[in-house]
Amino acid sequence: MKSWSVYILRCSDGTLYTGITNDLNKRIESHANGQGSKYTRSRLPVDLVYDEQAENRSEATQRELEIKKLSRKEKMKMVRAWK
Repeated sequence: MKSWSVYILRCSDGTLYTGITNDLNKRIESHANGQGSKYTRSRLPVDLVYDEQAENRSEATQRELEIKKLSRKEKMKMVRAWK
């Protein structure tokens, strides 16, 4: 069974994009190729700045929503702690 990842990308304009996937490498590659999401497509290149594991899609989705509700300052604190 594949694990799920909750991830944050930093876009070329400095904005942060949060998403989930069950294949992080493939998803990052699709973002980099302009096929990942409408949001990141116009903000290339993107860099992975954070990721965490979730046991299943439901947990990943819940965590994604929690992160999206955080302020930019709180997200940046998570990013700095991840490095």
